Amino acid sequence: MKYTENTTEFYSDTPTAVTLGKFDGLHRGHQKLIREIVKLQEQGYRGVVFTIAPDHVPVLLTPEEKRQMLESYGISYMIRCPFVPEILNMEPEQFIAEVLSGSLQAKHLVVGTDFRFGHDRTGDVSVLARFQEKYGYSLQVIEKERLGRRDISSTYVREALAKPDLELAGKLLGYDYFVEGVIQHGKQLGRRIGMPTINLIPDPYKLLPPQGVYFSRAAVDGKTYCGVTNIGYKPTVDGSFLGVETYLYGMNEEVYGKKASVSLLQFRRPEQKFSSVGRLKAQMESDIAAGKEYFHVE
Repeated sequence: MKYTENTTEFYSDTPTAVTLGKFDGLHRGHQKLIREIVKLQEQGYRGVVFTIAPDHVPVLLTPEEKRQMLESYGISYMIRCPFVPEILNMEPEQFIAEVLSGSLQAKHLVVGTDFRFGHDRTGDVSVLARFQEKYGYSLQVIEKERLGRRDISSTYVREALAKPDLELAGKLLGYDYFVEGVIQHGKQLGRRIGMPTINLIPDPYKLLPPQGVYFSRAAVDGKTYCGVTNIGYKPTVDGSFLGVETYLYGMNEEVYGKKASVSLLQFRRPEQKFSSVGRLKAQMESDIAAGKEYFHVE
């Protein structure tokens, strides 16, 4: 997949099918748009996912996670456009003429019903429809995906995470919410008390659910493990940073420095501060036993 970021000098030398938006989380509603772009790729067009969103704000997917997911979906070209005045202040027709028709040679546009663009967000699907003939593209407007009586949206996913209702978040996303990072050396406390864990420091802008203990599943070095994850500042130990610490059933390998992806499946309890290491160990043993029941592992 071709990937362009942090520049407005993007282009395509072949006709494209383009979908546009923030695509935060790439939830099931976004996936409807992506599937249409993939279908158009099969007809010979270059599929483009054009994203634009401010940096340094909490996100459901980091830029790298989003890039990896779009590549796995088979998208040809992802553009991560910078949040800059020369793009944001374009009048809608100017954006269509210079960016979509000009730089990207767009012949098909696929957007959601609430898509907005251009200066003061004055462009919408009616504007895109009005300029189809002038700029030589076709427009496909995709209805919202729904769960029950409510539209699926990034806001809905964020609400589910905040509860925290990881089962609902997974239904909205179409995949289990996950956190990625490189496995770091910790204080070795888990190893000393007979319950070794892996430690990740997530991207500082990755949106995390409330601090606490979760049943989880982790992918490490090509293998998948069931686990119990604590998200928090480790108040019993040192309280120094927000980390993701996971006990993995059946993990015996040395994995420091390797990348891990931890999917959060169900909330167990809030994070607690214990008066002693002994009380912490007892609670961890309880959490691990509960995880065995959840996963049906020995």
